[in-house]
Amino acid sequence: MNWTLSNRITALRIVFVPLFVIAFFLPEPVSYYSTAIIFAIAGWSDWFDGYLARTRNEVTSFGRFLDPVADKLLVTTALILLVQGGYANVVLVVIIVSREVIVSALREWMAERNVIVHVSQMGKWKTVVQMCAIEGLLIHVDVYGFPMHEAGTVLLWLATALSVWSGYEYIRGAIPEFKKG
Repeated sequence: MNWTLSNRITALRIVFVPLFVIAFFLPEPVSYYSTAIIFAIAGWSDWFDGYLARTRNEVTSFGRFLDPVADKLLVTTALILLVQGGYANVVLVVIIVSREVIVSALREWMAERNVIVHVSQMGKWKTVVQMCAIEGLLIHVDVYGFPMHEAGTVLLWLATALSVWSGYEYIRGAIPEFKKG
């Protein structure tokens, strides 16, 4: 296991998850802003650790494993808490979380068959839209007259569509392996 700077930043994103949960249950409006700040820092760390890994030539197999785990922990925790708090549509969240589980299982199965499944461009867009949706839903009050919750809701619908689409792309790409048995 190689604890490069980028891998440490990825691990820090996992540490943010329990802090995020604690902040979510703080009294309002402190919870709005503290969760939004924690999630924003964690979300930006997702981009930053990848950037560092590429520019510093620190891409490792451990990092390729840990990064999606950190992402899934952060995003699914946030979505489940948003549903619990009544801020997100449960059906959309179930679709998104189900896609994450299916694609993760598919990637694991493909890895056992020595097939590398690269992150698709659609999957990257899905992640960006998901992060923005969650950020808007976390704040869920108007900011300078801008309806954050409504924007977050629209983006969550878009993230759900992108989740289904990118999930379909991953499954379609695995069909040759399915046919092999």
